[in-house]
Amino acid sequence: MAKVIIEFDSVEEQEDIQTALDGYKWKLAMWDLDQELRKTTKYDVSILTYGETPKDYEYEMAEKMRETIREILNSHGLIMD
Repeated sequence: MAKVIIEFDSVEEQEDIQTALDGYKWKLAMWDLDQELRKTTKYDVSILTYGETPKDYEYEMAEKMRETIREILNSHGLIMD
């Protein structure tokens, strides 16, 4: 079995340490996001209502996906900031 040693020199690098340790969580979170987007494109096909422009729809979809990203990251204990 292989061993990997990651060394950091100071407390100031705490964020880098956590990022290195959370790599697998980020992979899982991105998988979950991809699945949400797939589900949306495959099953959640919405028709524009009267008076609604494609720009309005794009804005609503972007807001929905941003919320989904935050929910997924939170469920994996990750912080994007």
